[in-house]
Amino acid sequence: MQIADTVEVTTGENPQGSIIWLHGLGADGHDFEPIVPALELPADVSLRFVFPHAPQRPVTINGGMTMRAWYDILSLDAEGRADAAGVADSSAILEGLIAREIERGIEPRKIVIAGFSQGGAIALHTAMQTGHELAGLMALSTYMPLPDTLVNATSRKDIPIFMAHGSFDPVLRMEWGRTAADRLIEAGYRVDWHEYPMAHAVCPQEITDIGAWLSGIYC
Repeated sequence: MQIADTVEVTTGENPQGSIIWLHGLGADGHDFEPIVPALELPADVSLRFVFPHAPQRPVTINGGMTMRAWYDILSLDAEGRADAAGVADSSAILEGLIAREIERGIEPRKIVIAGFSQGGAIALHTAMQTGHELAGLMALSTYMPLPDTLVNATSRKDIPIFMAHGSFDPVLRMEWGRTAADRLIEAGYRVDWHEYPMAHAVCPQEITDIGAWLSGIYC
């Protein structure tokens, strides 16, 4: 079982649930750490936020520069962006983190997997392939890295899914995120889709909506 180095934030003693949240390209596990108090989650619900660091790897579109990345990005088009082997490796890392939370006493149906951009792509891919019945999936400003794998999806179709994207995102066009959401809906999944007037980022209204969504799962 592969276990990544992580940053952890708990909102109280004896967590009742876990949110495993993957960062985007070139960031690290500290990137979304400050968002926890901004979510304004109910004080009587104790949760553990797990923010893993992606491995260091060369990234083709950045001239082969080594940085934290969940997979190599081979090109700027939707079909050729994702390195399949890297996606599989990072999905295995996320599965290892899910397994560790289960070992720590958190039931699968109390575990949310989440991610932004590249991290969202790994969360989305893993949610479609895992055998665990998870509490939810949150995929922010992202896309489906290996669309064909959806055909072999084994996850339960009633998993709550929160997807959000900026309407003028210059890095990952919103149509890529919307296409992913539409494919999931066509496959029978429930998707709570949100659009915000922002670029490749997270905005205050989105944070409010995420907080409300998580509260609905854990309360």
